[in-house]
Amino acid sequence: MAAILMNGSALAARVRAEVAEQVRELGHVSLATVLVGDDPASDVYVGYKHKDCGEVGIESIDHRLPADASEEQVLALVRQLNEDENVDGFIVQSPVPPQVNEPRVMEAIDPLKDVDGFSPVNVGRLWLGREGHISATPLGIMELLRAYEVELEGADAVIVGRSEIVGKPMAALLLRANATVTFCHTRTRDMAERTRNADLLVAAAGRAGLIQPEMVKPGATVVDVGITRTSEGLVGDVAGGVADVAGLLTPVPGGVGPMTRAMLLTNTVRAARVRRGLLAFD
Repeated sequence: MAAILMNGSALAARVRAEVAEQVRELGHVSLATVLVGDDPASDVYVGYKHKDCGEVGIESIDHRLPADASEEQVLALVRQLNEDENVDGFIVQSPVPPQVNEPRVMEAIDPLKDVDGFSPVNVGRLWLGREGHISATPLGIMELLRAYEVELEGADAVIVGRSEIVGKPMAALLLRANATVTFCHTRTRDMAERTRNADLLVAAAGRAGLIQPEMVKPGATVVDVGITRTSEGLVGDVAGGVADVAGLLTPVPGGVGPMTRAMLLTNTVRAARVRRGLLAFD
């Protein structure tokens, strides 16, 4: 029996509708983006973010710096956005050019406006179980798991990939939900032995077709975060045959991606509420 596909596009549409209503209640919400250089993929991603903002009534503000911009120029723009009362939240699109120290830039962002959830303060808040902004992809995955009523308490969860953006914050959120979490990565011995025991398998390695059917526990929930462009189109980290083994599976495209975009909007509204004193981070 084929896995049930977890429809991220449909859930994201509901999230966007909720965000639009909240924006109407607040009156004005704004998101600024900073793009340094001319990376084509980054330009597309930023474009999507502005399109999404327009659909829900969030004002989007586009800042561009040349590829040869100095680190100080980037930091100066970050400080400007931190102080701008017209900006509720902002992101610095990754990656930045090599002359710019990306961790230093992320550290300079006001945590209350850090809607990507990448600042050390927000990362620390996440691991301490306190309120703060959380990276949009793992946040979107948690919304999908809730929508499909996936039982996490006591579940064995395996995350393939340990990135700062997905793997690590995903682990923190699953631990909050009382799952037992195991990481797999490039140095893991016999990865398949571990993934076969997973009630929940999150594939976030960025390697097309890494997760094969024999690596999946029958009936498991499989979340495919990976996305690779091939001559045959977009593919994920999960091979096609996994759909015949898993119980629930996120498709690529149409699974995690739409939820990532939707949760950035949610984070922006939360930032607006925090700035207006309607929500407090403890």
